[in-house]
Amino acid sequence: MAVLVLDRRKRPLMPCSERRARVLLARGRARIHRIVPFTIRLVDRLQEDSTLQPLRLQADPGSKGTGLALVREQETVDEVTGAMIRTIVVVMLLEIAHRGQTLHEVLTQRRAFRRRRRGNLRHRPDRFDNRTRPEGWLAPSLQHRVDTTASWVDRLCRWAPVTSLSQELVRFDTQQMQDPEIAGVMYQQGTLAGYEVREYLLEKWGRKCVYCGQEGVPIEIDHIHPKSRGGSDRVSNLTLACHDCNQAKGNSPLEQFLAKQPEVLRRIQAQAKTPLKDAAAVNSTRWALVQRLKATGLEVEVASGGRTKWNRHRLHLPKTHSLDAACVGHVDAIHCWQQPVLTIKATGRGSYQRTRLTRHGFPRGYLTRNKSAFGFQTGDLVRAFVTSGKKAGRYLGRVAIRASGSFNIQTATGLVQGIPHRFCTLIQRADGYGYALTQRAFDIGEAGTGAAYAAALSLPGLNPRVSRVIG
Repeated sequence: MAVLVLDRRKRPLMPCSERRARVLLARGRARIHRIVPFTIRLVDRLQEDSTLQPLRLQADPGSKGTGLALVREQETVDEVTGAMIRTIVVVMLLEIAHRGQTLHEVLTQRRAFRRRRRGNLRHRPDRFDNRTRPEGWLAPSLQHRVDTTASWVDRLCRWAPVTSLSQELVRFDTQQMQDPEIAGVMYQQGTLAGYEVREYLLEKWGRKCVYCGQEGVPIEIDHIHPKSRGGSDRVSNLTLACHDCNQAKGNSPLEQFLAKQPEVLRRIQAQAKTPLKDAAAVNSTRWALVQRLKATGLEVEVASGGRTKWNRHRLHLPKTHSLDAACVGHVDAIHCWQQPVLTIKATGRGSYQRTRLTRHGFPRGYLTRNKSAFGFQTGDLVRAFVTSGKKAGRYLGRVAIRASGSFNIQTATGLVQGIPHRFCTLIQRADGYGYALTQRAFDIGEAGTGAAYAAALSLPGLNPRVSRVIG
């Protein structure tokens, strides 16, 4: 995984390899600027004295997560056809795990508590007339996805010399799927024909046969209401079936085929009429994210999800958010994609809630009003070395503070409670995110986070105990 590099004035330079970063730190030419993503700052170099290559940051927005890929482009001319071949070299892969569902649940619970207090305890008339929504308003759970993605795009643009952006603008074109005869859709023609519909059905029906539930077998598209009996090609009339179930059903009506399985029949009929919830979330935020990216002043390239899937299948890449991001837009070849993926989990910066609540919405206990204790905040990445007692050992992870000074540390193996604050050493301040580095050979959990990343690189300048924590 590449190491981000800054000059003396904290301006971005070209990322370097892990080996090069170790050499620079060992010779005293660089300082550690940030643990995760691991970033170093050169003390003897300015941006004007360096040669920068253009980097592109590609994004694949999703409902539950967003993939990011920092790539370097290489354009060559085919000697035979004379066509321009665009090859990308992957520099860094990242995946953002959103917490939109958590926000939705919290707001729903708060709304229920307020409604009960207003209706059962004291009367207050509704105040809907003075509530207005500005143009482009999004629900908090959706706005969070836009803000988080835009925030990390801005961060990476500050840490790397990014000159252009790419985004998967639309994953599923629901209008085109409902009306296949619609004109003017470029990706409906040629090699991309049908990719939108197939990917939509795979997501909606769980990538398995809806009749027998088999997974990992070849899946075919089946018409719920047979086409020979007047069924249409609309996506609401399509489902997935294995070859045996598809042949057994034939042109029989669904009610006749599932006469002995009424529960399966009801489930299919209900799910066929329900649109894909994730697709609605992505379609609601796509244009807002495009506008945020254009506001950066960089060139923004947009592409459809059908093109992304076609690129991934053609290049024989596995299905991940980060690799989907690398396949956005025009890609002819891809190199160096087999590398660790940095997973960024949005955890938030705390809560405004000052009390614990009962199931009826009444306070049952008060929380501390100070967000810091003994120089630590909840979410900080810390290293603890306990020399004696039942908790003796070395621990590395995210800390949860207490006013008493007895902290909890979330490590890779679980939660460790009752660690005195005097044994804790700060590694990196909390920034509202939890980090995990996933690699084919090993998997560092979320509690490993930034220091584990640095320890995996065996970088000098850190306490040697850290490398032994990872083992």
